[in-house]
Amino acid sequence: MKEVTVLVVDPVGLHARPATVAVNAASKFKSDVKVSYKDKAVNMKSIMGVMSLGIPTQSEITICCEGEDEEEAVAQIVETLKAQKVIA
Repeated sequence: MKEVTVLVVDPVGLHARPATVAVNAASKFKSDVKVSYKDKAVNMKSIMGVMSLGIPTQSEITICCEGEDEEEAVAQIVETLKAQKVIA
């Protein structure tokens, strides 16, 4: 299992557009990918799951991957979200 904690810096939090970016990035991998916020974890490959967390700006989230490509998955998801200025 590989996990990383990051800070959401998008001015309006993890709303529809950045959530779609996150889901698309996570969906490219075979590993189970979860995102956690305030003791609740959801499948990061589910737009409804990610949106249900209601993550505001300046919140810490944890991205956790478990499976055969977990190292690559975490690295690529973080890189994609940083490139889109969703996380820092």
